[in-house]
Amino acid sequence: MIKVTRLNDAVMVINVEKIQSLQATPDTVITFTNHDKIMVKEPLEEISQRIVAYRRAINGNAGAGA
Repeated sequence: MIKVTRLNDAVMVINVEKIQSLQATPDTVITFTNHDKIMVKEPLEEISQRIVAYRRAINGNAGAGA
């Protein structure tokens, strides 16, 4: 789960396992596997980095180098 900020400044936590795609339009649009969409303030690259960090943390290799 990662935190994101909606355009109305509401902070929410989303399940990264349910994300289907990310798109910069120029706001970042997150599309979920059920086809729901939300727009967030964070840039696409920041969301991508949070997803990678989350997955590393749950897989137990947060300190592993690439």
